Amino acid sequence: MKYSTSPPPSRCISPMTSRRSSTMLPPPVTCRQDCFGAATKCYKYLRKLLKFEQMDFEFAAWQMVYLFTSPQKVYRNFQSRKQTKSQFARDDPAFLVLLAGCLFVSSIGFAILLGLSFLHFIKFLLYVVFVDCITAGIIVASVLWFVANKYLRRDKTQDVEWGYAFDIHLNAFFPPLMILHFIQLFLYKGVISHDYFFSRLVGNTFWLVAIGYYIYITFLGYASVEILHKTHVILQTAIPAAMVMYIVTLAAGINISQQLMEFYHDRVI
Repeated sequence: MKYSTSPPPSRCISPMTSRRSSTMLPPPVTCRQDCFGAATKCYKYLRKLLKFEQMDFEFAAWQMVYLFTSPQKVYRNFQSRKQTKSQFARDDPAFLVLLAGCLFVSSIGFAILLGLSFLHFIKFLLYVVFVDCITAGIIVASVLWFVANKYLRRDKTQDVEWGYAFDIHLNAFFPPLMILHFIQLFLYKGVISHDYFFSRLVGNTFWLVAIGYYIYITFLGYASVEILHKTHVILQTAIPAAMVMYIVTLAAGINISQQLMEFYHDRVI
């Protein structure tokens, strides 16, 4: 019996077949992440606003509680999302929905305190939600997003997501909302609204604490991003500015709470 020593026939792969097989391969992970644009993320996020059954309100409420007691724990969750879903920004609008609910309830309190009619209450609510929270948040988030990516990045191959910058604003906005739109209302008529130094001291201290919360939670948000450095600049610049404003307003006899309450009233009347 003779055995053939010739090598087995080789498979001939045409250039067309090779090209077709290469295109069948899935793209690398980095490519998928880069191609998944911000517009698509925003569309999916907004689409979920109509699907309440898919929102995790319990987890969003947990975040709100810890923004007061231990905000570091909230940002640890953002880091976990980055590892599992390749993005820092929230993909569940439950937090935004609950925040809007808090604004609605607090606006009722303001309407009662300011003696607003129903139509004026609706106007006040729209101002608070779409101007004070969302529009101001877009401006602040865009400025800090630009500063972080322009001056604070140490890894130039990655950048901070704009959606995450807006999430930081929403996180930082919640404690001041509770302090100024809930707790302060119970003391306004009896304590803060008078033209005494003590009234001015209490009202301005409320604002100092609220602004301090906003600055600190904003700092934690950017400090949690590993590609950023020198984030302590946020504290070093904003906290002294807030303290100076606090001292100046007390010395000048300006009651910030009283001034803002008059502004809220005049804006909707």
